[in-house]
Amino acid sequence: MQGFGVHTSMWTMTWDRAGAERTIPAAAAYKMDFIEIALLNAPMVDAPHTRALLEKHGLRAVCSLGLPQANWASVNPEGAIEHLKVAIDKTAEMGCEALSGVTYGGIGERTGVPPTQAEYDNIARALTAAARHAKARGILFGIEPVNRYENHLINTARQGVEMIEKVGADNIFLHLDTYHMNIEEKGAGNGIIIGREHLRYIHLSESDRGTPGWGTCDWDEIHATLAAIGFRGGLAMESFINMPPEVGYGLAVWRPVAENFAEVMDNGLPFLRGKARQYGLI
Repeated sequence: MQGFGVHTSMWTMTWDRAGAERTIPAAAAYKMDFIEIALLNAPMVDAPHTRALLEKHGLRAVCSLGLPQANWASVNPEGAIEHLKVAIDKTAEMGCEALSGVTYGGIGERTGVPPTQAEYDNIARALTAAARHAKARGILFGIEPVNRYENHLINTARQGVEMIEKVGADNIFLHLDTYHMNIEEKGAGNGIIIGREHLRYIHLSESDRGTPGWGTCDWDEIHATLAAIGFRGGLAMESFINMPPEVGYGLAVWRPVAENFAEVMDNGLPFLRGKARQYGLI
Protein backbone atom coordinates (compact mmCIF):
# COMPACT_ATOMS: atom_id res chain seq x y z
CA MET A 1 0.00 0.00 0.00
CA GLN A 2 2.60 2.49 -1.20
CA GLY A 3 2.97 5.14 -3.86
CA PHE A 4 0.68 7.79 -5.27
CA GLY A 5 -2.98 7.17 -6.00
CA VAL A 6 -6.33 8.78 -6.65
CA HIS A 7 -9.87 8.28 -5.36
CA THR A 8 -12.22 6.93 -8.03
CA SER A 9 -14.68 9.77 -7.35
CA MET A 10 -12.68 11.66 -9.98
CA TRP A 11 -14.50 9.51 -12.51
CA THR A 12 -17.41 7.76 -10.78
CA MET A 13 -19.04 6.93 -7.46
CA THR A 14 -20.79 3.88 -8.89
CA TRP A 15 -18.46 0.91 -9.13
CA ASP A 16 -20.31 -1.11 -11.76
CA ARG A 17 -18.73 -2.52 -14.92
CA ALA A 18 -19.13 0.78 -16.77
CA GLY A 19 -17.59 2.75 -13.91
CA ALA A 20 -14.63 0.39 -13.71
CA GLU A 21 -14.10 0.49 -17.48
CA ARG A 22 -14.13 4.30 -17.45
CA THR A 23 -11.93 4.74 -14.39
CA ILE A 24 -9.15 2.18 -14.53
CA PRO A 25 -7.75 3.04 -18.00
CA ALA A 26 -8.03 6.76 -17.20
CA ALA A 27 -6.13 6.40 -13.92
CA ALA A 28 -3.49 4.32 -15.67
CA ALA A 29 -3.10 7.04 -18.30
CA TYR A 30 -2.24 9.47 -15.50
CA LYS A 31 0.41 6.97 -14.34
CA MET A 32 -1.12 6.40 -10.92
CA ASP A 33 0.34 3.65 -8.73
CA PHE A 34 -3.08 2.72 -7.34
CA ILE A 35 -6.73 3.75 -7.19
CA GLU A 36 -9.07 3.93 -4.22
CA ILE A 37 -12.41 2.34 -5.09
CA ALA A 38 -15.49 3.75 -3.38
CA LEU A 39 -17.19 0.53 -2.33
CA LEU A 40 -20.66 1.92 -1.67
CA ASN A 41 -22.52 -1.16 -2.87
CA ALA A 42 -20.24 -4.17 -2.52
CA PRO A 43 -22.75 -6.88 -3.59
CA MET A 44 -23.24 -5.28 -7.02
CA VAL A 45 -19.51 -5.22 -7.86
CA ASP A 46 -18.24 -7.62 -10.52
CA ALA A 47 -15.01 -8.53 -8.76
CA PRO A 48 -13.42 -10.70 -11.50
CA HIS A 49 -14.09 -7.95 -14.05
CA THR A 50 -12.37 -5.31 -11.88
CA ARG A 51 -9.49 -7.61 -11.04
CA ALA A 52 -8.86 -8.34 -14.71
CA LEU A 53 -8.90 -4.62 -15.58
CA LEU A 54 -6.50 -3.77 -12.77
CA GLU A 55 -4.09 -6.49 -13.89
CA LYS A 56 -4.37 -5.44 -17.54
CA HIS A 57 -3.43 -1.84 -16.71
CA GLY A 58 -0.86 -2.62 -14.03
CA LEU A 59 -2.75 -0.81 -11.25
CA ARG A 60 -3.02 -1.68 -7.57
CA ALA A 61 -6.11 -0.76 -5.56
CA VAL A 62 -7.59 -0.23 -2.13
CA CYS A 63 -11.26 0.18 -1.21
CA SER A 64 -13.10 2.54 1.11
CA LEU A 65 -16.61 3.02 2.47
CA GLY A 66 -18.85 4.44 5.15
CA LEU A 67 -21.49 2.31 6.84
CA PRO A 68 -25.17 2.80 5.96
CA GLN A 69 -27.44 3.97 8.77
CA ALA A 70 -29.02 0.55 9.29
CA ASN A 71 -25.57 -0.86 10.07
CA TRP A 72 -23.91 1.89 12.09
CA ALA A 73 -21.53 0.09 14.42
CA SER A 74 -22.33 2.33 17.39
CA VAL A 75 -25.91 1.02 17.58
CA ASN A 76 -25.85 -2.18 15.50
CA PRO A 77 -22.45 -3.86 15.79
CA GLU A 78 -23.71 -7.17 14.40
CA GLY A 79 -25.08 -5.43 11.32
CA ALA A 80 -21.80 -3.56 10.91
CA ILE A 81 -19.83 -6.80 11.14
CA GLU A 82 -21.87 -8.47 8.42
CA HIS A 83 -21.71 -5.40 6.18
CA LEU A 84 -17.94 -5.15 6.61
CA LYS A 85 -17.42 -8.85 5.99
CA VAL A 86 -19.19 -8.59 2.63
CA ALA A 87 -17.07 -5.56 1.72
CA ILE A 88 -13.86 -7.28 2.85
CA ASP A 89 -14.66 -10.35 0.78
CA LYS A 90 -15.29 -8.20 -2.29
CA THR A 91 -12.08 -6.25 -1.65
CA ALA A 92 -10.12 -9.50 -1.56
CA GLU A 93 -11.85 -10.88 -4.66
CA MET A 94 -10.87 -7.76 -6.62
CA GLY A 95 -7.24 -8.25 -5.59
CA CYS A 96 -7.19 -5.02 -3.57
CA GLU A 97 -4.82 -4.50 -0.67
CA ALA A 98 -6.98 -2.85 2.00
CA LEU A 99 -10.43 -1.71 3.06
CA SER A 100 -10.55 1.62 4.88
CA GLY A 101 -12.65 4.75 5.36
CA VAL A 102 -15.38 5.38 7.92
CA THR A 103 -15.46 1.68 8.72
CA TYR A 104 -16.63 2.45 12.26
CA GLY A 105 -19.76 4.40 11.32
CA GLY A 106 -21.65 6.53 8.88
CA ILE A 107 -20.87 9.66 6.92
CA GLY A 108 -23.43 11.98 8.44
CA GLU A 109 -23.80 10.03 11.71
CA ARG A 110 -24.47 12.41 14.59
CA THR A 111 -26.61 12.01 17.69
CA GLY A 112 -26.49 15.63 18.80
CA VAL A 113 -24.61 14.74 21.99
CA PRO A 114 -21.04 13.59 22.75
CA PRO A 115 -20.17 9.93 22.14
CA THR A 116 -20.90 7.44 24.89
CA GLN A 117 -18.74 4.60 26.16
CA ALA A 118 -21.41 2.16 25.00
CA GLU A 119 -21.06 3.49 21.43
CA TYR A 120 -17.27 3.09 21.54
CA ASP A 121 -17.58 -0.43 22.98
CA ASN A 122 -19.94 -1.41 20.16
CA ILE A 123 -17.55 0.05 17.58
CA ALA A 124 -14.56 -1.79 19.07
CA ARG A 125 -16.53 -5.04 18.98
CA ALA A 126 -17.39 -4.55 15.30
CA LEU A 127 -13.90 -3.50 14.28
CA THR A 128 -12.30 -6.41 16.13
CA ALA A 129 -14.43 -8.90 14.23
CA ALA A 130 -13.91 -7.09 10.93
CA ALA A 131 -10.13 -6.88 11.36
CA ARG A 132 -10.03 -10.59 12.16
CA HIS A 133 -11.99 -11.39 8.99
CA ALA A 134 -9.78 -9.05 6.95
CA LYS A 135 -6.64 -10.79 8.21
CA ALA A 136 -8.07 -14.15 7.20
CA ARG A 137 -8.58 -12.75 3.69
CA GLY A 138 -5.10 -11.19 3.55
CA ILE A 139 -6.46 -7.63 3.69
CA LEU A 140 -5.35 -4.61 5.71
CA PHE A 141 -8.15 -2.80 7.54
CA GLY A 142 -8.17 0.94 8.21
CA ILE A 143 -10.12 3.60 10.08
CA GLU A 144 -10.34 7.22 8.94
CA PRO A 145 -11.11 9.98 11.44
CA VAL A 146 -13.48 12.52 9.88
CA ASN A 147 -14.65 15.96 10.93
CA ARG A 148 -17.30 16.71 13.54
CA TYR A 149 -19.90 17.65 10.91
CA GLU A 150 -19.76 14.22 9.28
CA ASN A 151 -19.48 12.00 12.34
CA HIS A 152 -19.44 12.51 16.11
CA LEU A 153 -17.36 9.45 17.02
CA ILE A 154 -13.77 9.60 15.74
CA ASN A 155 -12.59 13.04 14.61
CA THR A 156 -8.86 13.20 15.40
CA ALA A 157 -5.72 11.17 14.93
CA ARG A 158 -5.55 10.62 18.70
CA GLN A 159 -9.07 9.19 18.78
CA GLY A 160 -8.17 6.95 15.86
CA VAL A 161 -5.06 5.70 17.64
CA GLU A 162 -7.05 5.05 20.81
CA MET A 163 -9.55 2.91 18.91
CA ILE A 164 -6.80 1.03 17.05
CA GLU A 165 -5.03 0.25 20.31
CA LYS A 166 -8.32 -0.79 21.90
CA VAL A 167 -8.91 -3.27 19.06
CA GLY A 168 -5.29 -4.44 19.11
CA ALA A 169 -5.25 -6.19 15.72
CA ASP A 170 -1.94 -6.23 13.87
CA ASN A 171 -3.56 -5.54 10.48
CA ILE A 172 -5.52 -2.43 11.50
CA PHE A 173 -4.10 0.96 10.53
CA LEU A 174 -4.76 4.69 10.74
CA HIS A 175 -5.95 6.51 7.64
CA LEU A 176 -5.70 10.30 7.89
CA ASP A 177 -7.22 12.95 5.62
CA THR A 178 -5.85 16.47 5.24
CA TYR A 179 -9.33 17.98 4.74
CA HIS A 180 -10.54 16.62 8.07
CA MET A 181 -7.23 17.40 9.79
CA ASN A 182 -7.47 21.01 8.60
CA ILE A 183 -10.64 21.25 10.71
CA GLU A 184 -9.89 19.03 13.70
CA GLU A 185 -6.17 18.91 14.46
CA LYS A 186 -4.04 21.53 16.22
CA GLY A 187 -1.90 21.61 13.11
CA ALA A 188 -1.77 18.82 10.55
CA GLY A 189 1.80 18.03 11.56
CA ASN A 190 0.71 17.30 15.11
CA GLY A 191 -1.93 14.87 13.88
CA ILE A 192 0.62 13.05 11.73
CA ILE A 193 3.07 12.83 14.63
CA ILE A 194 0.38 11.53 17.00
CA GLY A 195 -0.64 8.86 14.50
CA ARG A 196 2.82 7.96 13.23
CA GLU A 197 3.07 4.44 14.68
CA HIS A 198 -0.16 3.36 12.98
CA LEU A 199 -0.31 5.67 9.94
CA ARG A 200 -0.20 3.80 6.62
CA TYR A 201 -2.49 5.84 4.37
CA ILE A 202 -3.40 9.49 3.86
CA HIS A 203 -5.92 11.37 1.74
CA LEU A 204 -4.46 14.51 0.20
CA SER A 205 -7.56 16.67 0.02
CA GLU A 206 -7.81 20.47 -0.08
CA SER A 207 -9.54 22.60 2.54
CA ASP A 208 -12.65 22.92 0.33
CA ARG A 209 -12.33 19.39 -1.16
CA GLY A 210 -11.45 21.05 -4.47
CA THR A 211 -8.17 21.47 -6.34
CA PRO A 212 -5.12 20.72 -4.15
CA GLY A 213 -2.88 23.77 -3.88
CA TRP A 214 -5.75 26.20 -4.37
CA GLY A 215 -6.98 26.27 -0.76
CA THR A 216 -5.65 26.78 2.75
CA CYS A 217 -4.08 23.41 3.65
CA ASP A 218 -0.42 23.81 4.63
CA TRP A 219 1.07 21.35 2.17
CA ASP A 220 4.67 21.99 3.20
CA GLU A 221 3.84 21.21 6.84
CA ILE A 222 1.97 18.06 5.77
CA HIS A 223 4.69 16.71 3.49
CA ALA A 224 7.59 17.72 5.72
CA THR A 225 6.03 15.94 8.69
CA LEU A 226 5.33 12.82 6.63
CA ALA A 227 8.98 12.85 5.56
CA ALA A 228 10.13 13.38 9.14
CA ILE A 229 8.31 10.28 10.40
CA GLY A 230 9.60 8.20 7.49
CA PHE A 231 6.14 7.67 6.01
CA ARG A 232 6.09 5.01 3.30
CA GLY A 233 2.38 4.40 2.94
CA GLY A 234 -0.21 5.34 0.36
CA LEU A 235 -0.69 8.95 -0.75
CA ALA A 236 -4.14 9.33 -2.33
CA MET A 237 -5.45 12.51 -3.95
CA GLU A 238 -9.13 12.97 -3.12
CA SER A 239 -11.41 15.61 -4.60
CA PHE A 240 -15.15 15.12 -4.89
CA ILE A 241 -16.23 15.97 -8.42
CA ASN A 242 -18.96 13.37 -9.04
CA MET A 243 -21.31 13.33 -6.07
CA PRO A 244 -24.62 11.44 -6.11
CA PRO A 245 -27.17 13.19 -3.83
CA GLU A 246 -27.02 10.59 -1.05
CA VAL A 247 -23.23 10.95 -0.78
CA GLY A 248 -23.24 14.73 -1.19
CA TYR A 249 -25.72 14.95 1.68
CA GLY A 250 -23.48 13.08 4.11
CA LEU A 251 -20.42 15.09 3.05
CA ALA A 252 -22.35 18.40 3.06
CA VAL A 253 -21.17 19.15 -0.49
CA TRP A 254 -23.76 21.60 -1.82
CA ARG A 255 -21.91 23.23 -4.71
CA PRO A 256 -19.19 22.22 -7.20
CA VAL A 257 -15.78 22.21 -5.51
CA ALA A 258 -14.01 22.70 -8.85
CA GLU A 259 -15.10 23.90 -12.25
CA ASN A 260 -14.43 20.54 -13.86
CA PHE A 261 -12.42 17.35 -13.79
CA ALA A 262 -9.54 18.87 -15.76
CA GLU A 263 -9.01 21.64 -13.19
CA VAL A 264 -8.28 19.08 -10.50
CA MET A 265 -6.32 16.53 -12.50
CA ASP A 266 -4.27 18.99 -14.54
CA ASN A 267 -3.46 21.37 -11.65
CA GLY A 268 -3.93 19.53 -8.37
CA LEU A 269 -2.29 16.26 -9.38
CA PRO A 270 1.01 17.80 -10.61
CA PHE A 271 1.07 20.04 -7.53
CA LEU A 272 0.78 17.11 -5.11
CA ARG A 273 3.20 14.94 -7.04
CA GLY A 274 5.68 17.78 -6.99
CA LYS A 275 5.36 18.17 -3.23
CA ALA A 276 5.74 14.43 -2.70
CA ARG A 277 8.91 14.40 -4.80
CA GLN A 278 10.24 17.54 -3.09
CA TYR A 279 10.04 15.82 0.28
CA GLY A 280 11.24 12.41 -0.91
CA LEU A 281 7.94 10.60 -0.41
CA ILE A 282 7.78 9.16 -3.95
